[in-house]
Formats: sequence, C-alpha cells, structure tokens
Amino acid sequence: METRLPLYKKLLVMYRIEPGCLGPQGADYVEEFCVFAKKKLKDNHGHCLRWTIKPRYDKTLPELEFQIKNAVLSRDNAAKYMDSFGIDIDTFEEELEESLADLVDAFFER
Repeated sequence: METRLPLYKKLLVMYRIEPGCLGPQGADYVEEFCVFAKKKLKDNHGHCLRWTIKPRYDKTLPELEFQIKNAVLSRDNAAKYMDSFGIDIDTFEEELEESLADLVDAFFER
C-alpha cells in the first residue's frame, strides 16, 4: 500500500483543456467536461498527485503545468518529484493525453 501524502506535499497537475478539442461546440461543454475529467482522474497517482482540470481560454497559459505549494515547477523538477514515486514523466504525459482523449469520448457517450 502506498503512503498518501498530505495535500500540501502533493504535486498539483494542472491541465488546461482547449474548448476546440471537444468539437465545434466545445465552448458550450468545456466547463462541464473539466468537472467530469477531474472526477475521473483524481485517483490517478492520488497518493502523490492532485489534479486541476480547467478550460484553456487564455492561449498564453501552458496546457500542462505542475505546481507545489502554489509555486510553479519546471518540467525537470516535476520529473524529479515524479521519479521519486516511480513515475516516468514522459510516460505520464503520454498516458494523460490518451486518458483525456478517452474521457472526451466517454463524456459525449454518457
């Protein structure tokens, strides 16, 4: 069994969803999809990660961002953190992209 960290020690994975990835009317669904996706992802590495899924209305903001204690981490530092829990960041990002694509399908099929 994995030890669960207190929230303040967990790495926050912030993923911003482009409304367009939900189709031509994506802007109508993006807020609801973000709530749906967070519920589905929250237990993914829940012992050391926490999740925020938000719409990406501001394209100057990164799609994927890592934070700890409200401070933004570089990808390298996030990789070191994840590595300490046996998580490869490249694999994590690939699986996240696949999961989100599957969640878009599941969202519209419900």
